[in-house]
Amino acid sequence: MSKALEYFKEVYDVVPGWVQKMHDYSPEVLDKYTGIRGEIMQDGSLSRKEKDALIASMNAARLYSRSMLFHTKGAVDFGYSAAELLEFFLTAYLYKGDAALKRAFEAIPYALELSGNPVVLPEATPETADDLLGTMLGWMKDEETAYLEQVVSAIKQGHKEELTALILSDGKVSSKLKHLNMAGNFIVELDGSGAAPWMEKARAAGATEADLADLGYICILTAGIPAWFELSDSLKTVE
Repeated sequence: MSKALEYFKEVYDVVPGWVQKMHDYSPEVLDKYTGIRGEIMQDGSLSRKEKDALIASMNAARLYSRSMLFHTKGAVDFGYSAAELLEFFLTAYLYKGDAALKRAFEAIPYALELSGNPVVLPEATPETADDLLGTMLGWMKDEETAYLEQVVSAIKQGHKEELTALILSDGKVSSKLKHLNMAGNFIVELDGSGAAPWMEKARAAGATEADLADLGYICILTAGIPAWFELSDSLKTVE
């Protein structure tokens, strides 16, 4: 087995079909891609587990389950709990509403299963944010969920500004990471102008330019080189 195939088998436990096909058609392309991916997904200014969680959430925000689930596994493997992942997914909810939470409703049971706590899915997926979150919180009996319960309460009260402030505040996940996540939600949909104010907010929340560059790199993995074009417009030049 080639080193590239071994790398992906280690990441995903099996060699995904898309990886095998890339290898079959061009081992050289897979080797180059694996090298880039391996470099980007190392611990850097952002940790490996932070990168996986951010990619999972950004893909929930753009309603792309496949990559969301791949990186949910990575986030769990490197130490995030389902409750912490749900905090990341709340930024996807701020970006795209109930539809993003429906994607998270696929990821959270998977995260719990990977953690050894499988759940029974309802016959029908809940439709509203408070019902979706309420169901997911019901699965997390062994986790601290006080912050998430506050979010559910704020959603029911309908105060949008208060809800946004609460979701972006420190919980189990830092405000800095949540603001980076919001910037990334725009970047992976190639909306650099929409991301720019969130990058400024991320800086205010403590993000460094190295953090923002790491965000740009992981956006490349899920949305291609154009994602870097969009982020780099608002990234400060190294002195």
